[in-house]
Amino acid sequence: MQGLRIYDQLLQFPLFQGMSHDDLEIVAGHIRFGFVKIAAGKQVVAAGEACNQLFFLINGNIKVETTSDDCRYAVVEQFSAPYVLQQEAVFGYYQHYTHSFSTLTDANFLTIEKEEISRLLEDFLVFRLNLVNLFATQTQKMSRQLWQRSPKDLRGRVIRFFASHSMYPAGQKVFFMLMEHLADELNDSRLNVSRVLNQLQREGLVELHRGRVVIPQLERLLM
Repeated sequence: MQGLRIYDQLLQFPLFQGMSHDDLEIVAGHIRFGFVKIAAGKQVVAAGEACNQLFFLINGNIKVETTSDDCRYAVVEQFSAPYVLQQEAVFGYYQHYTHSFSTLTDANFLTIEKEEISRLLEDFLVFRLNLVNLFATQTQKMSRQLWQRSPKDLRGRVIRFFASHSMYPAGQKVFFMLMEHLADELNDSRLNVSRVLNQLQREGLVELHRGRVVIPQLERLLM
């Protein structure tokens, strides 16, 4: 029963999609998995921690906080299962988390140590291709952003700032930052930025609070 349960859970995640039934049975029977339950409101991993294993969120909701290098602003986003915590951090030059993850609800995670990930890469071509495709897609999206047409006005630059600093272009985003810091990032005046944000609030696209901007649905802002 446990093997069957693992089999079903693995199929939720793109890294295992396309693998045959026989391969998944081998994975369920021979790869060491961990199972972690974390209560609501608890931290899972913090930015800067070494990424020695992958956390697969199999049920529950989490929030992700990303802080700028100068610590002047931060962004909080929400994600639901199924979700993998920063799978790109397990390999590469900087093998540490760059986001902090905590639970919004009671959450269950399936974990796989880096050594076991290496075994999967060696033994299963489909898993290897899935991971390569993931990394390639992320690289291509980041590369294309550099060549996108720059916004013509401040409103467009404000929206682009919010979108480019979000992990996923949809859902609620909360930006913890002062108005003058946003103005500095956009190389414009605080007054002009305030006018744009207040107009966006009148249109129901953002909510302004002291020291934070709440975007209920980023996809609406991008339309």
